[in-house]
Amino acid sequence: MDRPPIEVRVEEADEGKRLDVYIAGRLALSRSTAQRLIDEGRALVGGERAKAARRVRAGDVVTVSVPEPEPLDVVPEDLPLDVLYEDRDIIVVNKPRGLVVHPAAGNWSGTLVNALLAHCNDLSGIGGKLRPGIVHRLDKDTSGVIVAAKNDAAHLALARDLKERAVEKTYLAVVHGVPPEKRGTIDAPIGRHPIHRKKMAVVSEGQGRTAVTDYEVLEDLGRYALVKVHPVTGRTHQIRVHLAHIGHPIVGDPVYGGRRRRTVAGVADISGQALHAASISFNHPRTGERMRFSAPVPEDMQRLLARLRQDSPAGS
Repeated sequence: MDRPPIEVRVEEADEGKRLDVYIAGRLALSRSTAQRLIDEGRALVGGERAKAARRVRAGDVVTVSVPEPEPLDVVPEDLPLDVLYEDRDIIVVNKPRGLVVHPAAGNWSGTLVNALLAHCNDLSGIGGKLRPGIVHRLDKDTSGVIVAAKNDAAHLALARDLKERAVEKTYLAVVHGVPPEKRGTIDAPIGRHPIHRKKMAVVSEGQGRTAVTDYEVLEDLGRYALVKVHPVTGRTHQIRVHLAHIGHPIVGDPVYGGRRRRTVAGVADISGQALHAASISFNHPRTGERMRFSAPVPEDMQRLLARLRQDSPAGS
C-alpha cells in the first residue's frame, strides 16, 4: 500500500541534475532508495516513467509514490533522551557524544532512532525502516542539537528547507592551533577520499560537491582555539574535513586529526572529536514560525576547555 503521491516541481537551481540525485536531495532519501523507486516505476516525470540518469529540467513535475514503510526491524528501546522541544510534528533532542543516530552495521541497537521509537508514537517513514524521522544527522562522537520529523509532511518541509539552506546550524569546536584570521570562509569541494573510501576529503573542482564553511575564532588558547562554525552547505564530515584542510583539525578527531590527535593524550577525558552542535534554527514545518534551539556544551568538552585555558599563556 502506498501513501498519497508526493508531487514536486523542479526549480531552475536543480536544472540538469540526474533524476535519482534530484529525488534523493528533494525528499531526503538515500540515492539507492531513489534509484529503487525509479526502477519500480514509483517515480514519474510528467506522468511518465523515466530512467535514473535522466536530467531533469526546470518546470518538470516529478511525482513519487513512497510505499508504506516495511515492518520495522529496529526495536524501540527505552533509552534516556534529553528532549529540548516536542510537538505533533517534530522532536528536538540534545544528542550526547557517543550515541549513533540510526542503526547500521555494528550498531543495530542503542541508537537515537531506537530511543525515538520508544518515546514517540510514530515517526516519518520517508527515511526508510532504519532512518524513520531522520532528516539530518550528527556523527556518533559529535554532541548537540538534532531535529527529527514525526510525520511525512514535516519531513518533506524540513528536507526542503535544508536543501534551500533555510536551516541554520552553529557548532563549537576546539581545534589545534589558532587560525591567523579571526573570521574566515572555507570554500573547497568535498568528495570521497581517493584511497580511503570510508573517508571524505577536499578534492579537485568537479570531482566533488560544493562545500562552504564559515568560522570565527572565539578564544585563543595558545596552541589551541575555540572556534564557532557555521556550515553553509551540509556535506558528510564537512566541518571536520574543512578544518583539517586549513591545518586546524578538531581536537580528538580519530579520522581527520592525523598525528596531532596524539598530542592531546591526557589533556582531558574526551572521547571523540571536540565538536558540538550548539544551535539550530528553522521554520516550523506546520506554522512557518522561525524556531531556534540550543544545547549547552557537554561536560567533557567543558573540562577540556578548562584545562586548555589553565595551560594557555593567558591563563598562566
